[in-house]
Amino acid sequence: MGAYGSTTDDIMAVDMHHWYNKFMRESPSGLITLYELKAILGLQGMNEEATGYIDQVFHTFDMNGDGFIDFVEYIAALSLVLKGEINQKLKWYFKLYDADGNGKIDREELQTIFKAVQDINRHYDMAPEEITNMIFDKIDVNGDGELTLEEFIAGARQHPIIMDTITKTLDLSHVLKVIVKGRRNSI
Repeated sequence: MGAYGSTTDDIMAVDMHHWYNKFMRESPSGLITLYELKAILGLQGMNEEATGYIDQVFHTFDMNGDGFIDFVEYIAALSLVLKGEINQKLKWYFKLYDADGNGKIDREELQTIFKAVQDINRHYDMAPEEITNMIFDKIDVNGDGELTLEEFIAGARQHPIIMDTITKTLDLSHVLKVIVKGRRNSI
């Protein structure tokens, strides 16, 4: 990230005043809409899966469900991504994967997310089906085809390969680069 900070600590060490000013420059209304987030990150015109993933990310950051990301939600999201404890991150990942909000992740939800992330990042190291099968084979302990939050957290923590896969697929460093440098496109 060069001059903008090379580590997580460097980024979070920037004072709150700076983050507030930056947030207000990006969104003078004090609220970021889904459309604005896509514009800020340069993610318009993506395929259906990628668009669905961005929508889901937005909704997990929109903690009060009002359709906007306000400054408090913005800082909470940055803090979680940058400095959150592993269990906090795994709970967030679970919420992100659980697209229908039923408290369980099924194969289709997981595969859709991995496909969308690959389309956004343009990295296709392993097919989404393979990733999904690996995760379910290792951590769906009762074999019911769904992962509960408890299964997901315990399985990810017990299997370094799965933890690494989850972490790499949800690496938001490219998002942070855009946030730190400023918006790519004007809205």
